[in-house]
Amino acid sequence: MLLQAEGLAVFRSERLVFRDVSFDVPEGGALLLVGPNGAGKSTLLRLLAGLGRAAAGRVLWRGQDALADRSLHARRLAYLGHQDALKPALTVGETVRAAAALGGRPGSGGTALEALGLAPLADLPVRMLSAGQRRRLALARLLCAPTALWLLDEPTLGLDTASVARLGAMLARHRAAGGAAIIATHLPVPLPGAATLTLGA
Repeated sequence: MLLQAEGLAVFRSERLVFRDVSFDVPEGGALLLVGPNGAGKSTLLRLLAGLGRAAAGRVLWRGQDALADRSLHARRLAYLGHQDALKPALTVGETVRAAAALGGRPGSGGTALEALGLAPLADLPVRMLSAGQRRRLALARLLCAPTALWLLDEPTLGLDTASVARLGAMLARHRAAGGAAIIATHLPVPLPGAATLTLGA
């Protein structure tokens, strides 16, 4: 099993966000996190990314404590939160080239732009992009650095129908190569065969 969660509980200040959360995600698997606002979907993703701490339970990577070495764990995954975390002064092309260089795949930037329909915008500064275009650029960076696990928080935010379809194709290729995805969402995501975990029920 690629990733397992066992009996996770998280408090925010003194408020219990969730407890007794358990699931597993195999290679090629996918998990949708659903539930109302405030149920803890984003909190759970941050915990799985090693950006938060659980009050109880544990996260396992291939049967071992995933968070014993957080820097190692960070290299096994890609996390996309609500914020796109893009530099406004860079161009679209510069953004993916930088991500590709950091990910050890210097030639992958152009392919990533093609996959998300951004190639015609390669010379445009990020500050001039629409919200949907910025989201697509943030998603394109996932293709520039190969990781086994994608943690995506509302990845369809601002996307049009065609871009959601591109995201679906991207997820399908990632899973076919043995990768896995955990996605927090309020909206349908093209993710055939995904398991669902409902928080705040």
